[in-house]
Amino acid sequence: MSVADYLDIDLNAQNLSVIRNGEVCRRFVVSTAKNGPGEQVGSECTPRGWHKIKAKIGVRAPQYTVFSGRRPTGEIYCASLAKAFPERDWILTRILWLVGLEPGRNRYGSVDSGWRYIYIHGSPDDLVTETPQSHGCVRMKNHDVIELFDLALTGERVLIHE
Repeated sequence: MSVADYLDIDLNAQNLSVIRNGEVCRRFVVSTAKNGPGEQVGSECTPRGWHKIKAKIGVRAPQYTVFSGRRPTGEIYCASLAKAFPERDWILTRILWLVGLEPGRNRYGSVDSGWRYIYIHGSPDDLVTETPQSHGCVRMKNHDVIELFDLALTGERVLIHE
């Protein structure tokens, strides 16, 4: 990974770009926090600044695998499961767990992205519409998060900005 390789999440445009050698090689639609940008624990906002991928979770899991506490539940998301649990915040298919790199901004204390469990993750595809509506995480369509999971590296830098 070169210095010019990173993931760029634009909160205004609601997209995630994969940057390789300083160029956009892939762009995905995302949905970030309905409460907007922010770093405080409990805010349900998407944290800004430089992060890195702490862990990649879900390798080889079937598409639409449901996760809770970063572990597969044994469920596969479908319309009947969604109807049975309408209030659930679905984390599906793959998880890229982020940790902040900027002490006082998104790392340590009451602003720590890792302790807030901020992820890039799969979501019901109909909830990823370039409209902010998550609880702080970066939601992606399931086929897109699989592609991103295969492109991204553990330790890769992620810039979240307005």
